[in-house]
Amino acid sequence: MPPLAWLAIAVVAAALAYLVGWPAWRSYRTREARDLNSERYLAWRGRAPRGSRPTVREGMTGDERRRIYGGAALVVLAVIALVAFFATS
Repeated sequence: MPPLAWLAIAVVAAALAYLVGWPAWRSYRTREARDLNSERYLAWRGRAPRGSRPTVREGMTGDERRRIYGGAALVVLAVIALVAFFATS
């Protein structure tokens, strides 16, 4: 395969990884920050539960996890294609 084809594959895979993974990561981080802010607000108002505070964080949803894993797989593909580009040029 010509070297420019490997470079094109690397660029496309990196762009797809960004488009697939970044929105899932942002929604996860936004939800975590919102949960933390609500806990802080309740503590400030004096309505926080006393004693050990169980965390109400739910983690990533299944869809977010799949999108993050898909983005990571595309990043791996982009790195392999970039290595192939340098190896063939």
